[in-house]
Amino acid sequence: QVQLVESGGGSVQDGGSLRLSCAASGYTHISNCMAWFRQAPGKERERVAVIYTRGGTSYYADSVKGRFTISQDNAKNTVYLQMNSLKPEDTAMYYCAADGPPEATILGGAYCYIASYNYWGQGTQVTVSS
Repeated sequence: QVQLVESGGGSVQDGGSLRLSCAASGYTHISNCMAWFRQAPGKERERVAVIYTRGGTSYYADSVKGRFTISQDNAKNTVYLQMNSLKPEDTAMYYCAADGPPEATILGGAYCYIASYNYWGQGTQVTVSS
């Protein structure tokens, strides 16, 4: 089992920045993929960014590319999402997710972008006002 706890959400104005954190505990060694998802009211969950924890490669949704950066601190078992140039349409509940698909090790870190995730945090709210 892997436990995930998000923090860092809040309210900012259009163009502002926030950094989300996701602290992992438990069997963290099994997680070779970690991701940030978001879900706004009435909308489907969207995969925002993923990172292959073994090599550090990352992938982003087109909607956030160039504005968001996912990173990891292995010593702290923590993954971050730095969000810059925030827009009102970024308003959502943001969730951290983790899993350890063997395909990511065999096929490469890009698999993390299409992988299914079984471990989830409770979410942290991000609100961007215009």
